[in-house]
Amino acid sequence: MAISISLNIILAKRNVSSKELAEAIGITQQNLSILKTGRAKAVRFSTLEAICKYLDCQPGDILQYEPDDNG
Repeated sequence: MAISISLNIILAKRNVSSKELAEAIGITQQNLSILKTGRAKAVRFSTLEAICKYLDCQPGDILQYEPDDNG
């Protein structure tokens, strides 16, 4: 996938656990895990907003576009 997720990096920098973030933004740990590992096919803007608000970051701190070798 051309979009990579670096949520683990932000969590580590903020010293926040996945469990803490999931509880704070109102999603399950399983759904947060799916997002963190890049297996999610979509993310709601409301979820992204809640993550950014809680972690005091920008969407670009979490999501990066990395073109694949095919262009």
